[in-house]
Amino acid sequence: MEKNRLSKILAACGVASRRKCEEIIFDKKVKVNDLLVTVPQTMVDPAVDKITVDGKEIKAVNKKIYLMMHKPRGYTCTHERVRGKKVIYDLLQEFEERLFSIGRLDRDTSGLLLFTNDGHFANEVIHPSKNITKEYLVRTVEPVTDLHLKAISQGIRIDGKQIRPVKVKKVRNETMKIGVKEGKKHEVRLLIKHAGLTLRELKRIRIGGLVLSTLKEGQFSHLSENDKKQIFS
Repeated sequence: MEKNRLSKILAACGVASRRKCEEIIFDKKVKVNDLLVTVPQTMVDPAVDKITVDGKEIKAVNKKIYLMMHKPRGYTCTHERVRGKKVIYDLLQEFEERLFSIGRLDRDTSGLLLFTNDGHFANEVIHPSKNITKEYLVRTVEPVTDLHLKAISQGIRIDGKQIRPVKVKKVRNETMKIGVKEGKKHEVRLLIKHAGLTLRELKRIRIGGLVLSTLKEGQFSHLSENDKKQIFS
């Protein structure tokens, strides 16, 4: 690995996506040769420079890993240990490599979640230019009516921006599918609430062309090259 921008090196070493690595640098968590660095464009050479994140030395990634998981409810997508709470990485303890999720699902949401130690791949998946749709299966307490579907389709304002789903389809009386591209925090939950419905269950079932398929809750599988291509299809 040759000399390059610090944020790019951190991503290549499996710390996180490049965008998240920039945030980590801005948050004053990164040192190069024991000196605090807050500029992502700082040029470094991991073969020569000592790079640490939160005091832990970062090494180059030798083996790149790509996983899909059926995330169960009740797990948070964080490496931070909070007493009394289950973290999703408890289900990946067989891996010595430091993995991170590509995006997140909140504690009460289940479904398709991707993991890797390849920051460049993660950045490709989450970058807005890729225009990737995430589809959710939504179960509500109340029956879904045409008025509910219309309200959800019209979207809501989040952080001063009008957000609309790309797909809203009723499946059964209290079940629908919603597809979104924005990826705003709690976007689907807010859409359901805005429509006057009470959410019973939320599950992500598709990312791009990659479908959750037959994985049971808590199970994971390695992504094939075809699986990775499906994400962008």
